[in-house]
Amino acid sequence: MRVQSLLKTLAVCGVLGGLPALAPTPARADESKDTIIIALHDWTGQHITSHITGELLKAKGYKVDYVTIDYLTGLTAMENGDITFMSELWATTAGDAMKASDATGKTENLGPLGPSAKEEWWYPLYMKEKCPGLPDWKALLKCGEAFSAPETAPKGRYLGMEATWGGHDPERIEALGLPFVAVDAGTEAAMFAELKSAYERKAPILLWVYSPHWVPSVFEGEWVQFPEYEAACYTDPKWGINPDKAYDCGKPHGEIFKYTSAETKKKWPGAYEVMKKLKVDGPELNLMVKEVDVDGKPLDEVVAAYVTKHKGEY
Repeated sequence: MRVQSLLKTLAVCGVLGGLPALAPTPARADESKDTIIIALHDWTGQHITSHITGELLKAKGYKVDYVTIDYLTGLTAMENGDITFMSELWATTAGDAMKASDATGKTENLGPLGPSAKEEWWYPLYMKEKCPGLPDWKALLKCGEAFSAPETAPKGRYLGMEATWGGHDPERIEALGLPFVAVDAGTEAAMFAELKSAYERKAPILLWVYSPHWVPSVFEGEWVQFPEYEAACYTDPKWGINPDKAYDCGKPHGEIFKYTSAETKKKWPGAYEVMKKLKVDGPELNLMVKEVDVDGKPLDEVVAAYVTKHKGEY
């Protein structure tokens, strides 16, 4: 899922103190005056949805602060009282962590944020000419060389992210017998810079793309259609077309959920209602991410425009 360069992330976090806020109204007198802590992770869309939440809460008189924390440890921090709110937990990558946290009774799932989460192998549309049969994954069985690079030839090159992102790409390649090599891009910024370069030259590229993100709204392309994911695919080798290997399917997809501390409803009932109501349209979020990552707009300006447009909903 999703890394900006560290310098850009730090720059974004540094300027948000000057974000033009809505005129605040006093929080309810019976509510806590403690600061609401919102988690920040390492992708632009999550920074946007977190700061949208923060600005809506500030406008209602709440004190808000942000803490940068690893994605999958955020729930543990919430259970320990160090985090109040997380705007994005993807069912595709955090399903097990959410179930475990639900069982503690110390957090609350506030329902879907709005966009649907999708993460999968993706290729520019022009690659269909070089690999007839796409988007069916079986086409890749004969198209390794069409996607090859000097370091992988004659096998194809799949550009993905590190194993901690839960992609299981080397395992998928082995289970499905694909003539490909999974290559770690290192950072999201490097991966999508390579996509931009390849796209401009119509050069071969096959890579990991997720949504919500700006890539599907900027470049014409398609996701590979693998066998539909089921939980058993990752745990039971007998499931699927390869009776000896797990991961012989596509990646999971599903909702993006909001989470808060189980104490929030009693401690800040007004803030709780804002968090619960929060909805962000998927295509609108894609465009906001594009404005920041591609068009170079300051994140605070993009958030301010969204909050001004939607403030009446809260």
